[in-house]
Amino acid sequence: GVYALALTGSNYFAPVISGFIAEYQGWQWVFYWPAIFLAFVFMFLFLFMEETNYSRDLQAFNRRRESLSPPGDDKNREAEEGPSGVRSQQVIESDTERQRCAKSKSFVQKMSLWQPSLDQRMSRQAWRCLEYLGWPVVCFAGFSYGSYLIWFNVTNATASIILSGSGYNFKPSMVGLSYLSCCFGTVVGSLVSGRMSDWLTIKLARRNNGVMEAEHRLWPLMICVVLVPTSLILWGVGAQQGVHWFFLILAMGALAAACAIGLTISINYLIDCYHGLAGNAIVSIILIRNTMSFAISYG
Repeated sequence: GVYALALTGSNYFAPVISGFIAEYQGWQWVFYWPAIFLAFVFMFLFLFMEETNYSRDLQAFNRRRESLSPPGDDKNREAEEGPSGVRSQQVIESDTERQRCAKSKSFVQKMSLWQPSLDQRMSRQAWRCLEYLGWPVVCFAGFSYGSYLIWFNVTNATASIILSGSGYNFKPSMVGLSYLSCCFGTVVGSLVSGRMSDWLTIKLARRNNGVMEAEHRLWPLMICVVLVPTSLILWGVGAQQGVHWFFLILAMGALAAACAIGLTISINYLIDCYHGLAGNAIVSIILIRNTMSFAISYG
């Protein structure tokens, strides 16, 4: 839910500001201000965002986990390796010694473009992301994610044409304010797809003898089955028939809520299916999503 709120909410809040910029400063400044902001953010991240690619010592982690396991599980291990208290003390001493020997890098060393990496070849990671495109769950999640992004593109492409055209005659600032409905819909959709989805999944797992299945995440998509076609019909046919502008704003908010729900459910379903491969699999989903978005916008 938080991911959907940050991703779609930011996309819907930007037009609210852009409408006033276009009306009072000119449409060119709609592009100038983001360029200025991105230049500042780029310099800030380049100088102060440290490398987060950390290789963990799994052997030390396993030893620490074994030392903290219940005594009843260590009877056979104690016969071979000694008492658990001795092993725990050895693990703590080795970890403390490793931390004492480690030296923090200077600012210049942190800025280096070449960092040591263990078994993290980018070519191998990229090839894995392409291999995952042949997995049915990844294809379904990516197509579902991309489908809801398409409806966002449809709203963006037609909102200014419809609301500022004859019959409504909205100013650029008013067209931007109409996206507040989308922001509100995104908040509602994020709450539904977050907390309510977790509550529903737990309830279904209890009915399934305590076994949680990834498909339990898909039930909230029934809301999207109702909201998406209803919103699109109200948006397109309503604008053609000249309905009151309130119904168009309502359609925008409902469509934004459906997009937030569909986006979150698609990601959650993938993570529940392939939890250990979620990092690379999400890259495959984004590849499908961006391809669909480009095809609809420029195809």
